[in-house]
Amino acid sequence: MDVRRLFYYFKIWLFMSKNSFLMVLNQKSVLLIFLIGKVLRFLFFIAFLFFLVSGAENLAGYNSTQSIFFFLSFMIIDTTSQFFFREVYRFRTYVVTGDFDLILAKPMSALFRVLMGGADVIDLITLPPLYAATSYVGNLLSPTPFQVFIYLLLLLTGLLITTAFHIIVISFGIITLEVDHSIMIYRDITAMGRFPIDIYKEPLKGILTYFIPVAIMMTFPAKAFMGLVNFQGLLSAIVIGGVFMFVALRFWNFALKKYTSASS
Repeated sequence: MDVRRLFYYFKIWLFMSKNSFLMVLNQKSVLLIFLIGKVLRFLFFIAFLFFLVSGAENLAGYNSTQSIFFFLSFMIIDTTSQFFFREVYRFRTYVVTGDFDLILAKPMSALFRVLMGGADVIDLITLPPLYAATSYVGNLLSPTPFQVFIYLLLLLTGLLITTAFHIIVISFGIITLEVDHSIMIYRDITAMGRFPIDIYKEPLKGILTYFIPVAIMMTFPAKAFMGLVNFQGLLSAIVIGGVFMFVALRFWNFALKKYTSASS
């Protein structure tokens, strides 16, 4: 894909996001309620985590600052993915009503349209403070520039994996007409990454690392920031992320072949 094509899709994304923002901003009371709810949930969990680690002295060998940084890294990936992929939550309606037929007929990638059809204004509001808090807590851990670079690289890998998860969810939506439960299952599984993956025992720890790579998504970036990921672990994370995306795209193509128009 050349630069002009990327710019073309970027303009489309801005246009769709603008429309999405206007729809939400027209309902100011609903926006305020959801925003307050998100902020309170975030603050309560930070407080819970702090007092949990303070009372137990450590969490799987990590002190309170490190544990909070694990959670903030989880929130960056989780909230950023929700910001970009909010359209996934509306995908079932497109399939059931037949609007997906119109999406397939348009001269643009159907996957792009249903995956990134409009950003979430609520997450746009919460992301800057979240990034600032992560930078502040991360600075307390005194990382080296190389550790920061590896952290950012693994954050991108985590976002790649969560993108693959969302592609798999909408692919299941085409085949089974079920998206809501699938996305909730995904969110419940990834929520296990709020804590360092070290707290889980085998075989669950292995499953969450290699089969359902929650650890690579959520835990590896923070561990790399603390200098706890070697070159083999870094390479494995990148390879698994690439393989997961490849499988997701193949599954999407398979699902499209199984799609039956709503008019059929």
